[in-house]
Amino acid sequence: MAPATYEVAQVLERNRESLADYCANTWQLRILHALRKCRTAALGGHIDRCNNPSCGRLHLSYNSCRNRHCPKCQGHKREAWIRAREEELLKVPYFHVVFTLPSELNRLCLYEPKLIYGLLFKTAWQVIKGFSSNPKFLGANPGMIAILHTWGQNLSLHPHLHCIVPGGGITQSGTWKPARNKGKYLFPVKAMSKVFRARFVAALRKEVQPQNARFYESLFKQNWVVYCKRPFLGPSQVVEYLGRYTHKIAISNHRIKNLQENTVTFSVKDYRHGGKKSLMQLADNEFIRRFALHVLPKGFVRIRHYGILSSYHKKNMIPGLQEILGTVNLPERPPLQHRICPACKKGKLITITTFMARGPPKHWIDALKNQENKYQ
Repeated sequence: MAPATYEVAQVLERNRESLADYCANTWQLRILHALRKCRTAALGGHIDRCNNPSCGRLHLSYNSCRNRHCPKCQGHKREAWIRAREEELLKVPYFHVVFTLPSELNRLCLYEPKLIYGLLFKTAWQVIKGFSSNPKFLGANPGMIAILHTWGQNLSLHPHLHCIVPGGGITQSGTWKPARNKGKYLFPVKAMSKVFRARFVAALRKEVQPQNARFYESLFKQNWVVYCKRPFLGPSQVVEYLGRYTHKIAISNHRIKNLQENTVTFSVKDYRHGGKKSLMQLADNEFIRRFALHVLPKGFVRIRHYGILSSYHKKNMIPGLQEILGTVNLPERPPLQHRICPACKKGKLITITTFMARGPPKHWIDALKNQENKYQ
């Protein structure tokens, strides 16, 4: 994919003196400054040389911030995560289940994000585990991978979980039991929605007290959304699909279409109308304020594994299940290579010197300039 024309970092940089005005706390401010400096001289860098004898070019690179909220630091992490999950795939149907919190909880999400998002994970797993353990629906121990997203296309607060659930589970006798109708059906969505709402509100009453009675009444006035998509065509599609969500952030740089004076124009999709695309324009301060809403609390884990897919169980269970259920035919992938020379596409880059924010030594700057003149 071609580099993005505009970046979130540009918006942050031109507002660097006023970023604190748009953040709710110092943690958000710290993250925004890290994103602003990503791959700039402010973080230092390194000079690499291609080890291909017919090339040998020098390359100047600035260090990445490596922050999970950064639009420029997720590609390699996502690919590595996909490779790891592919090794754990079972030859069974998988379902994509989405748990969404109603907008009435947005205010609490702003003030108690760690609590509310934690309850969302906990309740979603309780729902999946509860329906799975019920003999009426499955009668087995399930697994789940859940990824938290907090945003909508317009950068508003829209907390929801994307979950991947295998179509079946492990019985008490240790055997695999497939989901109903040969793996074509998981659980009734309407029933899941009601249980999700009841369990979440009950947990919320215990954690957040006191609350106005009308507030809890408002939570029951509308249906909560639990969406379960039809099973994937095959297990090999599951991780690729989920990979779109794992290291996604509130907005990618490629969605930004224009930066004018104090305004940001970006593309949005209206999923209520078939994914119709349009453009939205926000003032810089509003764009930054909305972006900061999606900075997660320090140390909060946004990708979680449960049941037979948890780190504790999968080491013992997954290999045995793969032998019983069969192996999944995965597409061939080249080795992860993120240090290949961009000039010759063959040699590997070898770091020959590093430098701090002051920049590379003068003799290296001269060497880079001479190389640039040579290849012009």
